[in-house]
Amino acid sequence: MIDIQQVVQIVGILGGVVLVYSQFVEAENRRDLIRMVGAAGLCCYAIVIGNWIFIGASAGVFFAALIEFLEIYFGIHKHKDVDINRYKKMKY
Repeated sequence: MIDIQQVVQIVGILGGVVLVYSQFVEAENRRDLIRMVGAAGLCCYAIVIGNWIFIGASAGVFFAALIEFLEIYFGIHKHKDVDINRYKKMKY
């Protein structure tokens, strides 16, 4: 039988995997939503283990992604033309 501790560990592991995966998503709005899910999973794990630094870091990532998503959703998030041109000229 699976106990609550194992469920929390699985949520934490999945949260970490999803958070890393979010870095590879191209669309910014989807990246932020996926990042929020991953950070929420890690935050749940951090709350259960009682690590305040980890709670603050994962909650910070969650709220940063939430703010970024809301800016995109409401049309507030803009890129400057200078930045766009700089990105286009970057050589890899």
